[in-house]
Order: sequence, then structure tokens, then C-alpha cells
Amino acid sequence: MSENGLFEVASAEEPSSRQKLFLRYFTAILIDLVVINLFAEHWQQVVIQSFTVSLLVALLLQIMLQITLRLEHRVADYFSAKPGKFSRFMRFFSAWVILFLSKFVMLWAIDFAFGEEVMFGGPLHGALAFIGVIVVMLVAEEAIVRFYKRLI
Repeated sequence: MSENGLFEVASAEEPSSRQKLFLRYFTAILIDLVVINLFAEHWQQVVIQSFTVSLLVALLLQIMLQITLRLEHRVADYFSAKPGKFSRFMRFFSAWVILFLSKFVMLWAIDFAFGEEVMFGGPLHGALAFIGVIVVMLVAEEAIVRFYKRLI
């Protein structure tokens, strides 16, 4: 309330770029947290010892996903700048290799950071379960972004 007893209108200022970036990553981490915990609750192939650990896993995964995407875009830009079919093939092939192998790096990082507190089971020592979780996380993030954009 203002001094004269009337309600003031909330600020109509546009958020800054840093504020938008914060909200984007904050939201992505929360989405990842929900997905990870739903898998941990409903699928025996994913075991996480505590909510705190799952929050830290979501944070680590979001950081590693962003690093992976930046690396993939840099390599894609490099090959996109070159002419020819081989460069076009290398653009897509290198993107696939980076995106695929990054999941194993992420799985190793989680194992290194959390050890027995986080376990992915099943084929390929849990790699398939982990890749499934990552795919669902990315689909959920994209679905929320698309829903948000439709609100305008």
C-alpha cells in the first residue's frame, strides 16, 4: 500500500537479460528435479538416496547439458561454414557423436560426484536408463517452453 492507502501497481519493467537467463535455468533445474524424482519414485532402474542428492544431480546435469549444447553448436558452426557434402555430413555426424558420448560423460560425472547415492540400473550398466531420463528431461523442458510461449 502507498502512503495514501491505495494499492500500487506492480512494476511493469521488462526483466533484464540476466534475469531472463536466471529464470530459464532455474525453471530447467526444477523441471529436471521433478523428472528425476518421478523416475526415482516409479522406476526401480533409478535409485536416488535423498531429495537433496536429486537436487544436486539436477543442477549438475543442467550444467553439463549446457556445456554439451555449446560444444555441439560450436562444432556445427565450424562445419556449417565449410562448403561441400562432406562438411554437411560431418556437421550432423559430429553433433550425433557429441550428444551421444556426452551422456556417458554425464553418467561418469554423476557416479564420481555421488557414488552409491545415485544408481541407474539395467542394460549397459544403467546407461540406457540414464539416457531415457535425459530424453524425458529434455522433452519436458521443451514442452514447458512451448506451453509458456503459447500464453502470450
